[in-house]
Amino acid sequence: MTRMRLLDLIVDTASQRVTRDGVALNVAGLNFRLLACLLASGDAVVDIDTLMAEVWAPAVVNEETVTQRVKLLRQALGDDSRQPRYIRSVRGKGYQLCRAPEPAEPGRKPSRPWLAAGSALILVLAGAGFWLASSRSAAPDPVSPLVRRAAYYAVIGQPENNERALSLYQQALQANPDDTRAMLGLSRASSARACLFNGGRADIAQGEAMARRVLARDPRNAAAWAALGYAQDCAGRIDDAIAGYDRAIALDPADNATRASVAYLYQEKGRLADALRLNLQVPAEAPRVRFRDTQVARELELLGFTAAADARFAKIFQLDPDNVFNNIAWPRSLYTQGRHGDARVALATALSRHTPHPDLLVLQGELALQGGDRAGAVAAFRKAVALRPEATLPQTLLALYGEPRVANARIDQRIAELTSELRQGQPWPGSMLEIAILELAHGNRNGAVAAIARAIDAGYRDRAYLQVSPLFAALAGDPDFARQLARINDDVTRQRQQVLAADWKPAGLPPATP
Repeated sequence: MTRMRLLDLIVDTASQRVTRDGVALNVAGLNFRLLACLLASGDAVVDIDTLMAEVWAPAVVNEETVTQRVKLLRQALGDDSRQPRYIRSVRGKGYQLCRAPEPAEPGRKPSRPWLAAGSALILVLAGAGFWLASSRSAAPDPVSPLVRRAAYYAVIGQPENNERALSLYQQALQANPDDTRAMLGLSRASSARACLFNGGRADIAQGEAMARRVLARDPRNAAAWAALGYAQDCAGRIDDAIAGYDRAIALDPADNATRASVAYLYQEKGRLADALRLNLQVPAEAPRVRFRDTQVARELELLGFTAAADARFAKIFQLDPDNVFNNIAWPRSLYTQGRHGDARVALATALSRHTPHPDLLVLQGELALQGGDRAGAVAAFRKAVALRPEATLPQTLLALYGEPRVANARIDQRIAELTSELRQGQPWPGSMLEIAILELAHGNRNGAVAAIARAIDAGYRDRAYLQVSPLFAALAGDPDFARQLARINDDVTRQRQQVLAADWKPAGLPPATP
């Protein structure tokens, strides 16, 4: 049953279309998801927490967001909150339909039509959260209460709630080792622990293992490919991650979260125009796409659209205080612009928001070095090492700037280790800068420039950082270093013109130059 009747409305769940007297209404995106969620509950009250989990997950929203979306849906339906015809508010509880929906086909009047509606809409609601997203590829078996509750915690986006989700997914698998949703949920939460909350390699290994376990049984499970890509992304295996994400999108073209994830990796590989175009294909209000706006701002920044990037970074920084990556990106952007005072203010705010990340502490250390405070830099680098002991850059910086200074033999050994690791794997472009820092500690400017050249070959495009950071100050005036900066500039200029000439360019950018 894919066509439901709600009074004079016909809701087609397969095409996500709402009509009245044969005329299509403008009910799409989150409006349709919200309507579908209400339809699935018949005329029962749906509480606010359920709406947030099933319509927006894993984006973190508040009650005001739900209220505004209900208002927009009512406007689209021509409903009036004072004399509701379709959707009524239930004070202190949530929202409900004014009448239970019925099958649109004639001649069928089940005694409890909301049961039929709930069954018909299970696939529509699949996009509301990751455990539901996985049901697009998995069998539509009943969702375990443990998995349902785990998904609720997983979407909140805080470390303690991610831990609760992990525990609940593990309990669900103890009860049913073949629960696909629990395996995929455990995969995502394990990878998130490593990527977002300073976990380690064991978490990534578990995330990958759970995804592969699902794929061994169902090679066409789009959510499992996305989960595999995420684990590989967190491991820094950039090409493998792109392949996994691409496979997920091919199987499920509606997966905007994965589309945004692969766009980020395009950005890291220097494909700035491609990344921006892909991110702009993701609707701004799409559920489960939390960091898309930060990515758009970063791409605009790297392309030289500084004012447009600043406006976006500043807005996200104000409205989304628990966005760990924007908490890094905005102070760092101010820093690379040379606005060191503003960067310190923004960084202090970010550090107070309880979204710990080693990149924040490394930035704190660089700003301290910029101001001549070596002791403050060492303290920040030491905190970064304590926060994520497996991260190598904080260890390198602590060794180079701490006391006693690391021996030259150890620097040589570390350069050899990193070079070997990068040759064997799929190096993250920025990871090669650590070799450059070590070479400079040795006084080897040629080796440092060669490492930077390899980073640029792999896609590194942040010229401003290389020019501003005290970690590369010894290269100022070096002609070979200047040539590498010019390489970045030439490629970014080409891509900038490509964006300006495109019909999809963001509003507010200047016209293309001849």
